[in-house]
Amino acid sequence: MLKTTLLHPEILGALASNGHGAKVLIADGNYPFTTGAPPAAKKVYLNLSPGKLSVTDVLKVLTDFIPIEKAVVMMPPDERSPKIHQEFQSIIGPQVQLTNLKRFEFYDEAKSPETCLVIATGEIQRFANILLTIGVVRAE
Repeated sequence: MLKTTLLHPEILGALASNGHGAKVLIADGNYPFTTGAPPAAKKVYLNLSPGKLSVTDVLKVLTDFIPIEKAVVMMPPDERSPKIHQEFQSIIGPQVQLTNLKRFEFYDEAKSPETCLVIATGEIQRFANILLTIGVVRAE
């Protein structure tokens, strides 16, 4: 047993083999995981059943494990910010502001070759997708 908050071996491997500038998509249960990501991206399916695990559950663990340089979210057609986006901002903190993209712009961004990891969740809230860009670890 590891003494860390992140235990999933496939997620650990994907993060350890990528670095600054690589992107990680945490997606809700409605996301097109196969067609909405580059073929080379590692896909990890944590969508056991509706509501299990949530995007925020995964995001909380990842924010303790990787530095986040940028975070992009998918906006609904009416362009009103869903409540979950406020939760995302609360989790990642004020140092990284969310960038809003329309649905198909978000898909294009998520399909970029820099997306190294796609995590499927059982999140039932709509537009609960977040694309993280891994930052750098600075020497202290």
